[in-house]
Amino acid sequence: MKVFIIGYVWPEPQSSAAGTRMMQIISLFQKENWEVVFATSAQESENKAPLESLGIKTLKIQVNDASFDTLIQEMQPDIVLLDRFMMEEQYGWRVRENCPEAIQILDTEDLHSLRNARLQAKKKNTTEMSEMLKSDISKREIASIFRSDLTLIISKKEMELLQETFKVPEHILFYLPFLEKELTEETVSSWKTFEKREDLCFIGNFFHEPNWQTVQILKKEIWPKLRKKLPKAKLHIYGAYAGQKVLQLNNPTENFIVKGFAEDVNEVMKNHKICIAPIPFGAGLKGKFIDAMKNGCPSVTTSVGAESMFEAHQWPGFISDDYEKIISETIKIYTEKDYWNSLQKNGISIINDLFSVKLFAKKFIETISNLDLEKHRENNFYGQILQHHSLKSTKYMSKWIEEKNKKLT
Repeated sequence: MKVFIIGYVWPEPQSSAAGTRMMQIISLFQKENWEVVFATSAQESENKAPLESLGIKTLKIQVNDASFDTLIQEMQPDIVLLDRFMMEEQYGWRVRENCPEAIQILDTEDLHSLRNARLQAKKKNTTEMSEMLKSDISKREIASIFRSDLTLIISKKEMELLQETFKVPEHILFYLPFLEKELTEETVSSWKTFEKREDLCFIGNFFHEPNWQTVQILKKEIWPKLRKKLPKAKLHIYGAYAGQKVLQLNNPTENFIVKGFAEDVNEVMKNHKICIAPIPFGAGLKGKFIDAMKNGCPSVTTSVGAESMFEAHQWPGFISDDYEKIISETIKIYTEKDYWNSLQKNGISIINDLFSVKLFAKKFIETISNLDLEKHRENNFYGQILQHHSLKSTKYMSKWIEEKNKKLT
């Protein structure tokens, strides 16, 4: 099998959960000895994963350019994975025209439409999102899902939303959350104890708006009250792409320390007592809490932050949308050893029961390998409608830009 991945950006596993997820998916393909080619039109970044040294061929591609058609005709991949719906809009029609027998997979990362709806609801100070979910972003993203042969969904909440609200048929969706190694007794025994940890932390890529909003909540609403009760504790803020607006929040006299990019998130989590992230809106799964659980660090967050990350399990920390409750419970976790230890153990169960790679890898590969593409597409009539020539606005807009660029040169 040859897999051609069209990335929205270069994967940065040290910077974002999206980068980690992409590398986990690539790992599944490589374990099958499938050839993987990664291409993107994005600028290279210093934090990008060393794809070439991992045996992954990399290519730079252009947008709105027929050179892509030649490339994919020559490559003839068996599978094309498109990273986020914007890439499906830009390249999906070219894939279908030039390589129609390839299985086209869309990886949403998280549902942008849901995240946007929650942001708009927050701005309007309402919990009613039905109107916000009818946005242009929703229409574009759902259209991309229908046009694709299979769409990877990272959270069960999103699976439910797609099937119940947008009536997306289950057979074109595949639930694939974070794919983690199971936590063994040996790993757990190596964790630092309560006494050897100190302070609190937050981590998140600052290109991601919910992370910036969360840090502002910590700075203005939570930390001023929390540090009065924990005067010796510090709050460390980590994250890639912390611009000036983030860096200027640094205030050592208030024990609010902005540190920026973290070379190793595991080092961050294993040395701190609590990961605190009162996330106001968002979608998908939060990689910061997976990292916290993997290193025995209890987490305090909101209902959106913990969404779809635990089922019958107890959360390894505390969940509330009430800031006063977050403050009081954080103090309790930070100061009570036995309570802290009990919460730490909850994370072990969540990782092993809900996010172990063993639970999903085999089924994912079998689903792709055994897909009867002709029959599968026949059962997705709405997808056929959306690929009809009269609805291919993205294709003809792209062709128009292409012709315009030719005239300019």
